[in-house]
Order: sequence, then structure tokens, then C-alpha cells
Amino acid sequence: MTNIKLKELIVEKGLMIIAILSVIIILLIIGFILIEGMPAIEHIGFFNFLFGMEWEPKHDIYGVLPMIIGTLEMMAISLIIAIPLSVGCAIFITEYANNTMKKILKPTIQSLAGIPSVIYGFFGLVVLVPFIREHFGGTGFSLIAAAIILAIMILPTIISVTEDAIMAVPGSFKEASLGLGATKWQTIYKLIIPSAAPGIITAIILGMGRAIGETMAVIMVAGNVAQIPGSIFEPVRVLTSNIAIEMGYAIDLHYNALFATGIILLIVIMILIAIADYIGYKSKMQGSGDL
Repeated sequence: MTNIKLKELIVEKGLMIIAILSVIIILLIIGFILIEGMPAIEHIGFFNFLFGMEWEPKHDIYGVLPMIIGTLEMMAISLIIAIPLSVGCAIFITEYANNTMKKILKPTIQSLAGIPSVIYGFFGLVVLVPFIREHFGGTGFSLIAAAIILAIMILPTIISVTEDAIMAVPGSFKEASLGLGATKWQTIYKLIIPSAAPGIITAIILGMGRAIGETMAVIMVAGNVAQIPGSIFEPVRVLTSNIAIEMGYAIDLHYNALFATGIILLIVIMILIAIADYIGYKSKMQGSGDL
């Protein structure tokens, strides 16, 4: 008995140490970004940096507002495309697909998550960009091209987590609904989806994080022009792309400004996650009240 308790204590303390180390590593990363980025914010001014409309390193002009708007627009469009497809696919897999179809769909969806982002970028560069150029005008390198590629990339994440959330709904709920005379579709959209809403929102948060943090594929198809796009067919530059493109040759204030861009990116991500968590909490509480 003593040996068992000792093993349990070791496992418990080991997991606690791992959790603490994870928090420390995250804090160290955030601290490093703050240390490297604050000189630029102090020199430029936080509001001048945040609301500045121009990014011209040659003239020491740094404003990230066009890139913030571009990032949010790209993320929003990609989620608008991906969420209905992902939730619909998850519902089909869990509620309608037979075993043979599940054996085909699940590995296919999982394999999409393992494809390197540069491959998605090549697909967008060779197929999507020329298609947009020929049918909608412009260069083809655009906000919508980046958003479509991102939507494809985040599909596996949202589908997998949404599928798990739907599977976690007790079978007795479905049986009771069907027993009361509800159709299968009524059971799905009036009972299963509301019950699985917290898990679905978690899936959307994970997809949102992937969309905001993606760099390589976006660089290849977005056009990378630091401007507020007037339409979805105009080029755009996002915060992550800005850092990746210019970090290789940045020095002095320019170098610090790129780290300051990272600070803004952290703030944007934290705000969006907080909003999504709040929505998920409200949905969970509302679902509990309905039940």
C-alpha cells in the first residue's frame, strides 16, 4: 500500500511540475516579447503604433492598424466559410454516416490536419490565385484567397472537436426526444447542437487560433500589401506575415517594431479568446437552464 501511495504521489507531483513549467515557459515567452517590443512602443507611442495607417521601415514609420484589420477580416471570413462546413460534416459523421462512410471520412479528415501549411500555400498559389485573377480581376493575391486557404486548413480541427462534443451528448437525450415524436433533424438542431454548444465553441476557438497564427500559406497567397482592403479581392498583410517577412533583415527600431507587432498580436488573440470563452460560458449556462 505504501508503494502505491508513493507512486501516486510521484505521479501527482510530476504532473504538477509539468503544469508549472508550462506556465513558466509561456510567461518567459511573453516576457521576452514584451522586453524586445516595448522600446519601439515607447519610441513611437502606443496609440500611434496601434492606430497608425502606414508601415514604412525606411522612414521609421510604423503603424499596424491595416494589419490588425486585415488579420481580423481574414479570420472572420475563414470562420464564416469553415464553421458551417465543419459542423455539418461532424453532424453527418456522427448522426447519418454508416460505418463504411465513417471509415473513409475520418482518416481523410485527419490526414488534412497533417498536411504542411506550405502545401496549402502551393495549392492556393497554383489553383486559387489564378482562378480569382481570371474570374474576378486583380492580381488574384487577395484577402479572399487567404481566407479560403485558411478555412480549408482549420476544417479538420473544428470537425474533430465538434464530432467529440456531439458524441458526448448522452444517448438518453436523443432517445427521449425521438420518443416524444420529434424527427431526427429536429432532435439534432433543437437538442444535440445546443447540448454540444460549449464543445462546438471550443472547436471554433481552436480553429480561430490556427487561423490567426498561420503564416506561410498566408504569405504565399495574400499579396502582403500593408493596406486596409477595400474589397475581398484586394491584397492584404496580416500581423504574422509582417513579422515573418521582415524579421530576417530588421535592425534597431525596425527590429523592435516587429516584436511590438507580436505584442499587438498577443493582445488581439487574448481578447478574441476571452470573448469566445464568454460566449461559450453563456451557452453552457443557457443549455444547463434549458435542461
